[in-house]
Amino acid sequence: MFTGIDEVDWAALRHAYGSAEDVPGLLRGLASPDPTERAGALDRMYGALHHQGNVYDSTLACVPFLLTLAGSEAVPERGGIVELLVSIGWDGAGRKGAGRQEAGGGGDPSAGAAIRAGAEAFVELAGDADTSVRVAAAGALVRFLDEPVRVLGLLRERITVERDDRVLIALTESLGLFVRRHPAHADGALELLVAQSASPNGPGLRLAALGQLMGCAPGRAPADPVPLAVRLLRERSARRSVRPAEGGGPGMDTLVGRLRRLWPSDEEGSQLLRTLHAALDDRVADRTALLDGQLTSPDPSDRCNAVWMAAGLLREWRGDHAGLVTVIGDQLGAPEGGVGDAAVSVLTDLFGLAVPAADRLAARVASRPELWVRRWHRGTPALGGPIRALARSGDPRAVPVLAEVLAGPVVPGDLGQAIGHLGSVAAVLAPVVRRRLGEIPLDSPEAPALAVPLLSAVLALGDREALPEVMRLVRGTSSAGLGPDDTHVGDVIRALSAFGPAAREAVSVLRRLLDTEHVSAAAGALWEVAADASVVRPVLLRELEGGDPRRRRAAMEVLARMGPAACPAPAALRRGTESGHPWERVTAARALWRIDADAAPVLPVLRSAWTEHPHTRGAVAECLVEMGPAATPLRDLLTAELSSRRRHLALPGGYGSHDIPKDERLLRLCREALAG
Repeated sequence: MFTGIDEVDWAALRHAYGSAEDVPGLLRGLASPDPTERAGALDRMYGALHHQGNVYDSTLACVPFLLTLAGSEAVPERGGIVELLVSIGWDGAGRKGAGRQEAGGGGDPSAGAAIRAGAEAFVELAGDADTSVRVAAAGALVRFLDEPVRVLGLLRERITVERDDRVLIALTESLGLFVRRHPAHADGALELLVAQSASPNGPGLRLAALGQLMGCAPGRAPADPVPLAVRLLRERSARRSVRPAEGGGPGMDTLVGRLRRLWPSDEEGSQLLRTLHAALDDRVADRTALLDGQLTSPDPSDRCNAVWMAAGLLREWRGDHAGLVTVIGDQLGAPEGGVGDAAVSVLTDLFGLAVPAADRLAARVASRPELWVRRWHRGTPALGGPIRALARSGDPRAVPVLAEVLAGPVVPGDLGQAIGHLGSVAAVLAPVVRRRLGEIPLDSPEAPALAVPLLSAVLALGDREALPEVMRLVRGTSSAGLGPDDTHVGDVIRALSAFGPAAREAVSVLRRLLDTEHVSAAAGALWEVAADASVVRPVLLRELEGGDPRRRRAAMEVLARMGPAACPAPAALRRGTESGHPWERVTAARALWRIDADAAPVLPVLRSAWTEHPHTRGAVAECLVEMGPAATPLRDLLTAELSSRRRHLALPGGYGSHDIPKDERLLRLCREALAG
C-alpha cells in the first residue's frame, strides 16, 4: 500500500500548517487496526491537507496512496477515505465559495485531474463488499469518470443488483448529478429516476428520486409533489430503525467524530428533505406546506430536521411566515430535548418575526429559570436562549425576568442588546441598572468587564439619570481618570455622548482622548457635550488624511453628525466618495449631504453602492429617508427592493443568521423613504 512513500520528499511539500513531513504517518494511520488512530488520522488529513476545501502540493502527492488504501480490503472503514478523495477532487477543485453549482466544478483543476487519473478505481469500488464504500463510490463515478455512456451503464447495473437502501439512495442522487453534468445523455437517467420514484420502491428511495426529479426535470416528477413527499416521509419514519453511529465510538474526540455526534439522528432523512427543499427553491408556499408536514410528524427526528430547514427558508425568503413560526414555537413543548433546543436556537435568530411563538417562549422561560443565564468556563456570561429570543421579539414578558437576572450575582454581557429590543417597557429596569453600575468596585481589575454590559444597558434605556454613575467611571481611582488603555473606554465615551451637554464635567477627559486611537469617538462625544466645532473639526480633518479606512470612516460619521456646523465640506470627503471601500463611499456621501444638502454629488454614489454592494443598502436607505424628496431619483431602487421576494443578503440555503433583522429594517426604511 505504501510502496514509494519514502521516495517522496515530504519535507519539501506543504500543507495548511507548514511542512508535510508528518503526512506519511497520517497515511499509515488510515490503515491502522486501532479505530481511534484511524479516526484521528482522517481528522488530521481533512484539517491539514484539505483545510477549508483547499488543496496543497502535499494533498496531490497523497492521492495515489489514498486510492490504494481505498481499494485494499485489508483497510477498515474505507468509506471515509473514498469520501476524502471525492472532496479533494470535487470540492477542492471547485468549492471556493457558497453557491457553486454541483454540475460545474472549477477552481484548482489539478485536484480534479489528479483524481480523474485514477478514476478507474471507483468502478471496482462501486461494487465493493463494504456498504459505506459503495455509497461514496456512486457519486465518484459521475464526478470523475469522463465517459457518460459507460457511467450511465454502470449506474443502471448497480441499481439492478443493489439491495441496500443507503446505496440505492446514493445511486439515485448520482443519477441527478449525471443529468446536470451530461444533459445530452439525460434521457436514460431520467427514465431510471421516474421508475425509482414510483411503487413498489421503498419510501426513502422514492423520496430521493422525487428530490432529484424536482431539481433537474420537474416536468417528469409526480403530480402534487408536496403531499406525496409528506406521505413518503411518514412511511419512511415508521419503517426506520436506528442504526449504530458509523465512524467512531463515543470516546473518539476527533473533528469527524464530533460532527457525526452533532448530526441529527436521521442524517439520511435530513439530506433527502434538504434536496427537495433546494429543488423547490423559490416556491415558498410549497416549501412552507412541506415544512408543516415535517413539523407535525410523529417522529422527533423529522421535526428536529424540519426546524433547521425552516430556519433556512426564513433567512432566505420574505413573506408572511406567521403560521410557520407558530408551528416552530409548538416544538418548544416537545418532550424530546433536542427538538425544543433547536426551536429555541432558530427563534432566537428571528427577532421580531418570532412574535407568533412568543406565548410558547414565555412559557419555556417561566418553567426553566436555570436557563436564564448561560455561564462559561471562560468569558462573560450571556442570556440563555429562551429569554434572549423572547426579548428580541420585543415581548414585555421578558422585562420581569431581566429584572430578576439583574438582581442576581452576574450581569450577562448581552444585557444591553436584549433591552434594546424591548422599547419603553424596559424603562423600569433603569434604577437597578444604575444601582449595579454604582456598586462596581473601581479598584477591582474586573471593573471594566463589569461595566461594559451595564453601560450598554444605559444606552439602550436612554437613561439620562445615570450620569453620576457614568462620571464615577470617568473619574476612576487615579488622578488622571479614564485613560485610553482602559478596556471600557469606548463604552464610556458612547455613554457620555448620549448625555449631551449634561456631561460637561467630562470635557477635559474627552479632550485628552483626542490624541489617542479613540480620537473620533472622543470628538463625537465632545461635539455632543460642548458643540465646539473649532476643537472637533481640525482633529477630524486630520483623521480623514490618514491611511486607515476604518478611522477615516469613523471621522466621517462624526462630521455627518455635525451637519452644517462642519462647513465647508472637506475635500477629503469628496475623495472619500471615490474610495475603493464601499462603506467609506456611503459614509462620505451621507456626510456630504448632511453638511451641504446637495444631492447632485451624493445620489450617484448611493446608487452604485446599493447596486454593487448589498451590505450597504441599510445605510443607503437611512440616507434616503433623511434626504426626503431629494432622493426621488433613486425611487426605483426602493420599489424594486420592496417587490423582491428574496432577502437582500440571502445566500443559497438561507445562511446568515443575523441577516433577518437587517433585512426587515431595510424594508421599513424603504417604505419610510418612499413615503417621504
